[in-house]
Amino acid sequence: MRREEGVRALLARVTNEPIIANLGPATADLFAAGDRDANLYSFGGMGLVSSIGLGVALAAPDRRVYVTDGDGSLLMNLGSLATIAAMRPVNLVLIVWDNHQWAETGGQPTHTAWGTDLAGIARAAGIPRVAAVSTIEAFEESLDAAAHEDGPWCIVASIEEHGRAPRPRVNIEENLLRFRRTFGT
Repeated sequence: MRREEGVRALLARVTNEPIIANLGPATADLFAAGDRDANLYSFGGMGLVSSIGLGVALAAPDRRVYVTDGDGSLLMNLGSLATIAAMRPVNLVLIVWDNHQWAETGGQPTHTAWGTDLAGIARAAGIPRVAAVSTIEAFEESLDAAAHEDGPWCIVASIEEHGRAPRPRVNIEENLLRFRRTFGT
């Protein structure tokens, strides 16, 4: 499975739900597949998107909130999984694109390349709905379940890295302002 396939599958299933994307390829692929006011792109905040998504989910409990993170980024903030489990936001869907590398810093292998199981860590932290997928079909099934079943959810998608979408030319401040206007915060 490729990340851009997963992003397109996610966009096909949302209307006005927020999608908060990790820096780098997660943001670039989301922007390339469909820029919209309900997308929040994080720049320069490696390791923070799961925590940002948790905050949005708690502030907007009537909306399903999707977060797209990377394996390297999540490894920098594993404590967020325990906090998500403790806070139990039923509307949060954390998607982890696991390409087994630190793509933003040169492609060095992350711990997942050597066997660290992020889905297992999410389960051990107490997240009630966890899926580990490697095909687009399994990913779509997990997305469909997450759209209809209370979470929090953590979907770890093993992906192949196939080039990169160009870095989006987005004014960071305007992105935040339009995201906030979309949700009245």
